[in-house]
Amino acid sequence: MKVLNKQASDGLDWLYPPICEICGLGLSGSKALCEPCAERLPRIAPPFCDVCGEHFQGLIDGPFDCPNCKEISFHFEFARAAMDRSDSTLELIHRLKYGCEIHLGAELGRLACRAFADRRLEVALEEKWPLVPVPLHRSRQMERQFNQAEEIARSIAIETGLPVSRLLKRVRRTETQTRLSRKQRMENLRGAFTLREPFPETPPPGYLLVDDVFTTGSTVDECAKVLRKAGAGRIAVLTVMRG
Repeated sequence: MKVLNKQASDGLDWLYPPICEICGLGLSGSKALCEPCAERLPRIAPPFCDVCGEHFQGLIDGPFDCPNCKEISFHFEFARAAMDRSDSTLELIHRLKYGCEIHLGAELGRLACRAFADRRLEVALEEKWPLVPVPLHRSRQMERQFNQAEEIARSIAIETGLPVSRLLKRVRRTETQTRLSRKQRMENLRGAFTLREPFPETPPPGYLLVDDVFTTGSTVDECAKVLRKAGAGRIAVLTVMRG
């Protein structure tokens, strides 16, 4: 089967030569970005908030919590995005979500894996924490025919060997969060998620919630609250980009 799949992939590459989704130059293999374009996308680099991962300009020595996070108690330990906000990264995410360009999920997952350079995530790799994609409501998933967080999680799983667990489901369709304040977002999401299946009697040491973008943290915090209530131990958040 692997040989047949490779032959089919090579045949498609011959008929439709892959090109970089940013610069348009030809590619070989299954990647969607050439190495120079991937390297030019801005990554999150220190200094950044130890809780929400927001990058800050200037000289800051040692770990710190940003002013916003000092006032909030999240249900997860910390969130780590791989990429800083940029038009190019955001366009790739939007093309996946709204343009149904599902092949970009693999590339975005590879970009997300750059967050594992953070030493706090070493334990997740060592202990094989499951990747839990943030779920879409059934009606929205039927519209799109896929969940972008799942596509990204699958790619991360291929790169890291971590298992993917569709442990959560969305039971209430909520209005878009784009123009809502943090308080409004939290209220909008209250009770929107639940467990898809019984929580394991012997759960893993921790879970990694996976999503495309971390903005205020309202969505992943509501997911983490469900996991925490069910008995989860450690919970961290991994996203492609910090909004």
